Amino acid sequence: MSDAPPSTASTSPAAPAAAGPPPTAPGVLVPDRPTVDGLEDRWSPAWAEQDTYRFDRTAERADVYSIDTPPPTVSGSLHIGHVFSYTHTDVVARFQRMRGKTVFYPMGWDDNGLPTERRVQNYYGVRCDPSLPYEAGFVPPEKAPKSDRDFVQVSRRTFVELCERLTAEDEQAFEAVWRRLGLSVDWSHTYSTISAPARATAQRAFLRNLARGEAYAAEAPTLWDTTFRTAVAQAELEDRDREGAYHRIGFARDGAEPVFVETTRPELVPACVALVAHPDDERYQPLFGTTVRSPLFGVEVPVLAHRLADPAKGSGIAMICTFGDVTDVTWWRELQLPTRAVLGWDGRFQRELPAWVAGGPGEALWGELAGATVHTAKERIVAALRESGDLVGDPTPIVHPVKFYEKGDRPLEIVTTRQWYLRNGGRDEALRTELLGRGAELAWHPEHMKHRYDNWVSGLNGDWLVSRQRFFGVPFPVWYPLDADGTPRYDAPVLPDEASLPVDPASEPAPGYTEEQRGVPGGFAADPDVMDTWATSSLTPQIAGGWERDEDLFSRVFPMDLRPQGQDIIRTWLFSTVVRAHLEHGGLPWRRTALSGWILDPDRKKMSKSKGNVVTPVALLEEFGSDAVRYWAATARLGTDATFDTGQMKIGRRLAMKLLNASKFVLGLGVARGDVADRAAVTDPLDVSTLANLAVVVRTATDAFERYDHAGALQVTEQFFWTFCDQWVELVKDRAYGARGEQAAASAQATAAIALRTLLRLLAPFLPFAAEEVWSWWQESSVHTAAWPDVAELGPAAAAEAELGVLSAAAQALSALRKLKSEAKVSQKTELAAATLSGPAGVLADARRAEDDVRAAARAASITWSEVPAVEGEQAAALRAEAEIAAPAA
Repeated sequence: MSDAPPSTASTSPAAPAAAGPPPTAPGVLVPDRPTVDGLEDRWSPAWAEQDTYRFDRTAERADVYSIDTPPPTVSGSLHIGHVFSYTHTDVVARFQRMRGKTVFYPMGWDDNGLPTERRVQNYYGVRCDPSLPYEAGFVPPEKAPKSDRDFVQVSRRTFVELCERLTAEDEQAFEAVWRRLGLSVDWSHTYSTISAPARATAQRAFLRNLARGEAYAAEAPTLWDTTFRTAVAQAELEDRDREGAYHRIGFARDGAEPVFVETTRPELVPACVALVAHPDDERYQPLFGTTVRSPLFGVEVPVLAHRLADPAKGSGIAMICTFGDVTDVTWWRELQLPTRAVLGWDGRFQRELPAWVAGGPGEALWGELAGATVHTAKERIVAALRESGDLVGDPTPIVHPVKFYEKGDRPLEIVTTRQWYLRNGGRDEALRTELLGRGAELAWHPEHMKHRYDNWVSGLNGDWLVSRQRFFGVPFPVWYPLDADGTPRYDAPVLPDEASLPVDPASEPAPGYTEEQRGVPGGFAADPDVMDTWATSSLTPQIAGGWERDEDLFSRVFPMDLRPQGQDIIRTWLFSTVVRAHLEHGGLPWRRTALSGWILDPDRKKMSKSKGNVVTPVALLEEFGSDAVRYWAATARLGTDATFDTGQMKIGRRLAMKLLNASKFVLGLGVARGDVADRAAVTDPLDVSTLANLAVVVRTATDAFERYDHAGALQVTEQFFWTFCDQWVELVKDRAYGARGEQAAASAQATAAIALRTLLRLLAPFLPFAAEEVWSWWQESSVHTAAWPDVAELGPAAAAEAELGVLSAAAQALSALRKLKSEAKVSQKTELAAATLSGPAGVLADARRAEDDVRAAARAASITWSEVPAVEGEQAAALRAEAEIAAPAA
């Protein structure tokens, strides 16, 4: 150790001997060995029994905070992405509840639609055939066949019953996971999107849309999934790169060279209705207005001009087929071309010989194409083109984006069908402008996510297709009269009265008809379709809030305060909900939206069921504890992607354990049950500094929560918590045990009680189980219904800005002395005969205000304080220590 004299020095007398801890106060029940294990089993039932999170229906709207909770799709199991985003919602709900709001926090189940149907098909080994009669008491196979070709065909009613059975089981499993996670949901407010109230809500909204002209039916080219045999909306598309090939094919001209096109879909040659090139393409300008003949089939088609033709793509001239892609649809519509459809709903070539093929050179070839899949038809047509000489050279391999239904396995086709649409601004500039205005009214967290909404609305090119050709969904409440030939009169739909909703036209006769008149001339027919799942989910505020069903509740919760959701469904769920509220209520469905990011796997790829890289949460909740998993989720800010990281969960578990153990120490200082501590007793400079710093934390965390920055609130709270445990607690132990007299001990004890009561509430939204456990040791009721901390509770110390630096400086002093012992390879319990701390004047002055605590914690007989200028390149506030280690006792 250095013997150099300090530039300025002062020496303090030795610290007195430490006293033992006082006994735990009566009524304070601290377990001998606190643990986070088992807290979920202890507190989840207690919260349910005590109605801790029940919504108060007498609260005025101004006192309510209502949440449009995302209803998870009930099609298997929850995954870690659900836990991630729902935790973000729950911390907000808990904060608002502690801020004095009555929180309306329902839970729904999205249990209709394709995902559910597919799960039911694969689980039970069945497939729906609506033509079959109902079989009461149907028992599905004990084990589903491996191939879907061997699935049992069942009636629609039977299939719906199986869907209801399986979703009910899944919902129970989902609820168990949510309860274990600690979601502060009011479980008396649950709904499913296929329930009778939900069906009535969806049908009522549709009927009103229809009456106002916002819903309409049209027969038009439709994006079609051939696996599910249903229409698909624009919002449900995704591009996937697929291998393909350009085929150079010649279209014949009389007395001239053929016109060559390059296409990736030669199988659609029989569906060709024109060739098209850009009007400025000089290569093809002489051909505009002429005709050519299609290879193999000899059908005469015109050569036309259109601005969407790309001169740089392929040969610069393209086939227009009905229909190969969405551009074909645009050309077909704008150029007023005929329809020559060759594909059926099943994705196979039509078995009936088309009129434009009959009698031509391709009639024999059609016999080989009829009933073939697209893949097989392509092989046969390419072979025929090669044999006829109309295929020039070998196909050129490419990789290109192909449109898929987001839940489908095969490329989409386009077929002409009759579908229901809802106006969404895609073909109405005035409505588009209004919906962009709604987006501007909405508060976005984070703000930059609004651009996704704007881009989606601005890029819409058609109205919202809301009908699906499926079975387990909300049926359209429409019947049609049949004329004398048994043909539906679509121009005269029969509609139910709203009071009769929900209705199922497939099993209930139309108003004014009897069941015997179904399907017979002069009788009626039911609309065969069901609503897209988003058409129901877009009404979750109305379903959960009791629109037209419980007007008292609806008036207290609508428009809602928050829509939490994932960033990837802005274009579907968020936008569609805005559309429905705008059309029905003339306003927004909620005031703000909070958008969570994605979970990434270790390769930085988004976790999703379709990619097979998801992790289910139950094992994680059991291994690390719910608080630990919540901590990992809460460290991610809204709109920010987070990596799946069990290391962060371990940190969260350590935090929860530290909360239990540090609380045990604090409550071992004699704090009484229900004690809020005497704020006037906080007189020691170190204690005053601690509460002054805690006041900063309360203000900062509160502000962060108000800005929907839960991660910022957690960060500042956690940082102070560790300072409190690792620094303040270590510094005051001797004093708290009475080593410096009753007044000094009372200051430490009051500070500990005030800080603990504050920290428990600051951490409660993130670690609800550990916080509730500690709260129950010495407080009444629940920490989750306690008031959010306010700086006024901290007493005069909260305003002691001049003392803010004492805690940090004292912690640095202790750290420097302990580092010295570590470097000397001696125990931290080793006494120091004399020590010197040197550093900048300001830091020394703050540290000396806690000198007695520093000496006691460092076991230093005396400390000399030496002021030295800060060294350039070193931390400005760093303290350095030198010491003489006391000789061991003889």
